[in-house]
Amino acid sequence: MSRACINFTTGMIILLLSTTTVFAAAKKQPRVAVGNPIDGKDKSMLCQSCHGEDGNSADATVPKLAGQYSAYIVKQMQDYQTGKREDPVMTGMAATVTENQDLLDIAAYFASQKPMRRTGPAVPIDKAGEDKFLGMGCVRCHVLAAGDFAAPRIGGQHNAYVLKQLRAYKSGARTNDPSSVMYRLTLFMEDKDLVNLAHFVAGMQ
Repeated sequence: MSRACINFTTGMIILLLSTTTVFAAAKKQPRVAVGNPIDGKDKSMLCQSCHGEDGNSADATVPKLAGQYSAYIVKQMQDYQTGKREDPVMTGMAATVTENQDLLDIAAYFASQKPMRRTGPAVPIDKAGEDKFLGMGCVRCHVLAAGDFAAPRIGGQHNAYVLKQLRAYKSGARTNDPSSVMYRLTLFMEDKDLVNLAHFVAGMQ
């Protein structure tokens, strides 16, 4: 085995172990941790124009929020507010939510909705994407330890949105992942791997 291959393998083992440390204590949390979803329905009216009344956006480039963990939604909004994450639309939208209770209620509303599901007819499982999802340890955080601010629900998310975010992590355009886990995982993937991953994730139920 070449030195480069050994170094890569060693690096991936260390990365997966560090990921385990980050999420080992994370158990599946209640989707609505805090906040009032009833109040959040009215407070989220502007959000619903893009993300859908029930959190299922019609635009494949806009993420579904239906059944997303409220802690994750809150974290992302706070990152937009502080500039840790940037988006031409969301940076401005997040700035309009000035009261923390409003943010908690909005997140609670979307979290309380029926969890996002695959859009459209059933599609065959992307075997290459499934192998990558399991082999790179994605399942450890996004399934086994999902539910906190760091590991969102992703099964059934729009294919186009997932692919956009994977590419953003790989390019360094998005940097708000804990310990740069997503960046380091995608860095060694080819674009076809990201495409396969996104396709598989979109079909997860």
